[in-house]
Amino acid sequence: MENVLIPDVEGKIINLRGQQVILDCDVAELYGVQTKEINQAVKNNPRKFPEGYIFELDDQEKIEVVKIFDHLQNLRFSPQHPKAFTERGLYMLATILKGERAEQTTLAIVETYAKLKELSRVIAELPQQEEESIVQKQLLHRGGQLIEDIINGVLPKQSTETSFELNLAMFKFRHSIRRESEEQIKQLKDEVAHLRALLEGNGEK
Repeated sequence: MENVLIPDVEGKIINLRGQQVILDCDVAELYGVQTKEINQAVKNNPRKFPEGYIFELDDQEKIEVVKIFDHLQNLRFSPQHPKAFTERGLYMLATILKGERAEQTTLAIVETYAKLKELSRVIAELPQQEEESIVQKQLLHRGGQLIEDIINGVLPKQSTETSFELNLAMFKFRHSIRRESEEQIKQLKDEVAHLRALLEGNGEK
C-alpha cells in the first residue's frame, strides 16, 4: 500500500475517554468535505453508529482539546460541541462516504491505526524478553521500523537539514529531515511530542 498514507492522519488522532479518536472537523478535513457533511452522514444513518462508535465532547473536554491541540483552536469560537469518532466509528463512516479521496483516506486511517496497535504490542512485549536476546532484537528492529513509518508519514521534507533523536521506551531512533526555518523545527518537535504522548498512552493500556 505504498503512497497511500495521508500525511496528517496520525496528527489528527487524540486520546479521549481512554480511546484514540478523531474529531468530526478533522475527519472532514481528511476526507476533503465540510464538517456538516460528516455529521449529516451520521444523522442519516443512526443505526450504523451505536454507542461506542461516536460520542459528543462535553464542555470540559472541548476546553481541554482546544488548549492542548493548536490545530483545534477554531473550536473555541464554535457554539457546537465536536463529535469524536472512535476507530469503529471511522470504519463505519467509510462504508458511507464514496469516491477516490474517500478510499485513500480510509486506507490511510486503517494503516495508521494498525501501525499504532502493532507498536503498542511491541512496547508491551519488550520488558518480557531477555536482554540481548534474538526476540528482543527483533522487537526493537520492528519497533524502529514502525516509528519510522509513522513519523515519515507526518513529517514533510524541505530545505535545511536538521537531525533529532527520539527516545521512546527502549527505542532509540534517529531521523534526519529537511526544514526551512526555526519555526518549522519547533513544529517538528511539537509533532514528535504529540507522537510520543500518543504512543506512551498506548503502552499504558
